[in-house]
Amino acid sequence: MPTATPATVFTWKIANLERETADGFVMTAHYTVSAEDGTYSSGAYGSLGFKRPDKLIPYADLTEDLVIGWVKDAFGAEKVAEIEAALQGQLDEQRHPSKAAGVPWAN
Repeated sequence: MPTATPATVFTWKIANLERETADGFVMTAHYTVSAEDGTYSSGAYGSLGFKRPDKLIPYADLTEDLVIGWVKDAFGAEKVAEIEAALQGQLDEQRHPSKAAGVPWAN
């Protein structure tokens, strides 16, 4: 009986924020996304710029979850799914490699 592939856990984090010091406007978020299934892992890093909103949330009141929400909202559900699917593809490739190197007589 084949074993089930472990569920992949995707974790979004904010690595850094770039802001204007005068009013705390966050103009860029640097994010990471990791994918782990208990055996294999993969990750991605990116940056996303923001337009100035009508109302700013004070910089000191920002949370990582809030900014992750901004990043995901800016991307949209389709792009978030695309990023996570690409990471899943990397895990799948690690689990079942499609390429190998070597010679058959060296075994």
